[in-house]
Amino acid sequence: MRIWIDATDMRSQLRVFGMSLLERQLQAISRAELDRPEVCVVLPTDTPSPHLPHLGRLAVRWERTTGPVQDRLAAAVARADGEALIATEGHAIIDERLLDHVARRPGSYAAVGGEGEARTALLRLEHEVPTEPMPEARLPALAQHYLACGALSELPLAEVPSYIPKLRRDLPIYLFGVTDSTSRDAAERFLFWSNYKGSTDFFTKYVYPPLVWLLVRPLARWRVHPNSVTLISIVLTLAAIPLFGLGYWVSGFVCAYAMSVLDSVDGKLARLTFRSSRLGDWLDHGLDIVHPPLWYAAWAWGLSQADPESAVFQAAVWMTGVYILDRIVAGVFSWRHGRSIHGYTRLDEIMRTFISRRNINLPLFMVGLLVGLPAAVFYLIVAWQGASFVFHADRLVRFWNARPTSPPAELAVKKRG
Repeated sequence: MRIWIDATDMRSQLRVFGMSLLERQLQAISRAELDRPEVCVVLPTDTPSPHLPHLGRLAVRWERTTGPVQDRLAAAVARADGEALIATEGHAIIDERLLDHVARRPGSYAAVGGEGEARTALLRLEHEVPTEPMPEARLPALAQHYLACGALSELPLAEVPSYIPKLRRDLPIYLFGVTDSTSRDAAERFLFWSNYKGSTDFFTKYVYPPLVWLLVRPLARWRVHPNSVTLISIVLTLAAIPLFGLGYWVSGFVCAYAMSVLDSVDGKLARLTFRSSRLGDWLDHGLDIVHPPLWYAAWAWGLSQADPESAVFQAAVWMTGVYILDRIVAGVFSWRHGRSIHGYTRLDEIMRTFISRRNINLPLFMVGLLVGLPAAVFYLIVAWQGASFVFHADRLVRFWNARPTSPPAELAVKKRG
C-alpha cells in the first residue's frame, strides 16, 4: 500500500492537541490496519524535514517537488507501478476507521468530506488519473472532477461501519480539513467529544467534561504522557483508602474526586494524542476494576470505627462479592455478544448512567455524611449494587441466544453523531 500526502500547504503545520496536522495524519496511518504502508510526504521546497520520532515502524520519505497537484499525483501513481495509492492532503483530519476501510476495499474511488474551505478528499487509485489539465486545482477539486467524469467512483462516508466497540457508540466517519485557528479550535472540540463513551455514568457524561477539557488541552500541548496521569490517579486512589478508613473524610473525598476526573483525562489524552498503549490500558482499566471495593471497605471501616464484626463492615464484604459477580456477568456478556452490556440497547445505555459504579456511589456517600446518615446511605449503596447485579444478570439470560453480531430488536441502539 502506497500513501501520498500533499503537505505543500503550510496549513499542514497547524497544531491540534499539541501535534501538527501532518504529524496527526502520520500517527493515524501508523495505527491503522495497513499492510506495510510506504508513505511519501511532499513538502514545500524550502521546508526542512520534520523530526517525528514516535511513528513506530512507519517509513516516511520526504519529497520536494513543484508544479500542479495533478501532475505530482500522476507521477506518484506511476511510481506505484500498479500498487494501490492513497492520496490525501496534509492539513486533513482523517478518521482512522476510514483508512482501515480503504485498506480492505479494492478499487479506485474517492471520499470527500468537510464544507467550504474545510473541504478535503481521500483518493484510492489503482490506475492512472485523467490527464485533462487542471493546473490550479487542489486535491478536493480534482476528486470532484474525477467523480463527475466517471474516472472514479464515490465512497460515501455513511457506508463505512461507524460503531466503535471500545467507546460503546456509533460515530459517523469524519474527514475534514483544518484551515485556521478558528477551525482548529472547532476540530479540537469535535475530537474531544468524539472520544467520549456512548454509555457512561451521569457525572462522567455531564459534570466532569468541562474540567477534563481544561486539563486535556494544556497537557496535550506540553506532551505529557497519559501514563503519567494514570500514575497520579493510582497515587490518589491509594491515598484515599487510609484517609477514608481513618475517618478523614474531606481529605479522602479530595483525593477521590481528583482521581475520578483524572480517570477521564488519561483516556482522552491517550486517544487524542495517539499514545494509547497496552500498558496504559492495563493500568487504567485495572485500576477501575480493583479500587472501588477497597474504597467501599474503607468507608465501612471508618463508619464502624475499625470494627470488622460491625453490620456496616459486613455489608461491605457482601457488596464486594456482589460487585465481583456483576463484573463477571458484564465480561461474559461482552464475550458472548462482542459488545458491552452497557450499550447493547437504549435501555442499557440509560441504566449505565445510574447503575452502581464509583462515580455514582461516591457522591451518594458524601451526601449521606453531609446529612448525618452515612450508615443508612451506605446500606442503600449496597442494595443498589445488588439491584444492578440482578439487572445485568437478567440481561445476560434474556439475550443469551440473541445474534452476537447485531443488537436485539427489543430496543434500537441510539445513534450518536
